[in-house]
Amino acid sequence: MNDVVDIFVIGGGINGAGIARDAAGRGMSVILCEKDDLAQGTSSRSGKLVHGGLRYLEYYEFRLVREALIEREVLLNSASHIIWPLRFVLPHSPDDRPAWLVRLGLFLYDHLGGRKKLPGTRSLNLHQAPEGAPIKDAYKKGFEYSDCWVDDARLVVLNAVDAHRHGAEILTRTACSSARREGDVWNIEMTDTQTGQTRNVLARAVVNAGGPWVNDIINRVTGTNSRRTVRLVKGSHIIVPKFWDGPHAYLVQNHDKRVIFINPYEGDKALIGTTDTPYDGPPEQVEPDDSEVSYLLAAVNKYFKQPLTEADILQKFSGVRPLYDDGNGNPSAVTRDYVLDLEPGSGAPLLNIFGGKITTFRKLAEHAMEKLTPFFPEMKKTWTADAPLPGGDFPNADFETFSSALQVQYAWMPKTLTHHYARLYGTLTQQIIGNANSMVDLGKKFGPDLFEAEVQFLCTHEWAQTPEDILYRRTKHNLHMSEAEKAKFAEWFAGMRGN
Repeated sequence: MNDVVDIFVIGGGINGAGIARDAAGRGMSVILCEKDDLAQGTSSRSGKLVHGGLRYLEYYEFRLVREALIEREVLLNSASHIIWPLRFVLPHSPDDRPAWLVRLGLFLYDHLGGRKKLPGTRSLNLHQAPEGAPIKDAYKKGFEYSDCWVDDARLVVLNAVDAHRHGAEILTRTACSSARREGDVWNIEMTDTQTGQTRNVLARAVVNAGGPWVNDIINRVTGTNSRRTVRLVKGSHIIVPKFWDGPHAYLVQNHDKRVIFINPYEGDKALIGTTDTPYDGPPEQVEPDDSEVSYLLAAVNKYFKQPLTEADILQKFSGVRPLYDDGNGNPSAVTRDYVLDLEPGSGAPLLNIFGGKITTFRKLAEHAMEKLTPFFPEMKKTWTADAPLPGGDFPNADFETFSSALQVQYAWMPKTLTHHYARLYGTLTQQIIGNANSMVDLGKKFGPDLFEAEVQFLCTHEWAQTPEDILYRRTKHNLHMSEAEKAKFAEWFAGMRGN
């Protein structure tokens, strides 16, 4: 006899993981099915910001910006180990938006979402303020405002971990090959992409959180149709050595009035992006092209004294953003809002998710549950607004105090390593270290801060199955390891997994 679950979620990105977590915490039985690894697509290839979207004000997206600004502080409180405040310096160019318009936008940004924890905007004389030191002398006036940084892939994984804690079954590298209505349930076939084995389950509702693949799932997997579609827009980033002093980021405007973020990344590096270009290829094959790289370098070189060239690029990556197609011809003007489409067919419900952004994933999940409440009258009330994500349950969301205490507790450990564990795992750090009392107890060392104990934890508790899962998504160790170290780790990992 087939298993029967309440909600079957297709897609292991931020929306799918957030919905699975919310539903499981309301007492629903849940299966999440992801054809690759968690966050392998769009959700690990973002600009890594929890932000209101300052530039969305220009397109009158006030509802979205307000919701995102409110969520910014909700998420900061729930996971301050992987989300933290970041100050952005915005050099003003007389050739771009007038200063009064920028000030008005920043005033709205400060007040639209009921800001509580983050400091407000201030004006800067870039010739006097230290933040202006790397900026060309042609730019004298600037502004500084607040948003937040997020480890995007870990945000997805922690939502999946919490969903699992509440009883959800998380299936990675498992494709939903077919879903067909049979009366009041969906008959679903899943295929293990590594072994080819199939499994059937019955579900009372299906949530399609396929991101760039949402329409493919509608047409090919469920055999239904929708009047709505997503528009695929490619966003590319480059990673270079950090070229300024201080913990702040920069926001600059390119010649086409698009804004580019220049953010500190992994201590000694900088993450620069993003582009906005239409994309019509397979989402899994997206790559940055030469024109995008030139575009990003030109934006930086317009403002900064130290010129960047392609030779400075350490890594580059692209993601495909599945934006709800609102008919706007300009990719930068396409709404970043989301649409939840409850298919009107008879029988078991199908909820398709169009659009969305990392910052508003939790609210999107709440709205998804509201759509499904008529089908599950026994569903418990909303709960995630005040619930910390795994590892984020330290007092007052005070990461610095927690991190300092961790360094005292594990005084035998290098500070860089305790900080790494604190940032990625928070209060879950104890599960990694276990009874270890020395560096030898952490097992084999693979990179500057990568030890066997962490690898075993990720395989056991976070569904890591490949070296890439560990080095590129659950951590960013890849940015701190040599090619030889990565090759040796992959060889060891294959032996450890019995491959």
